[in-house]
Amino acid sequence: MKSVEFESTVAQNGQISIPPAVAAELAAGQPLRVVVMWEPCRSDAAWREAGAKSFEDAYAPEDSVYEQLIDAPAIR
Repeated sequence: MKSVEFESTVAQNGQISIPPAVAAELAAGQPLRVVVMWEPCRSDAAWREAGAKSFEDAYAPEDSVYEQLIDAPAIR
């Protein structure tokens, strides 16, 4: 399988442009594997904060025993 990496943008209609040199190598109807990567936008901060809160809400006082074990000397 061949691969290529390039930068593009998403048009208003949702399409992503392929550089002409890459498009010239692709046959119509040819199966492709597409991976799309992007930098998260600032609105992801709220999602991450909600996830952290959900994780912290699951913490129970009984779990503090693990924190004590972290600081305990190793037993050999």
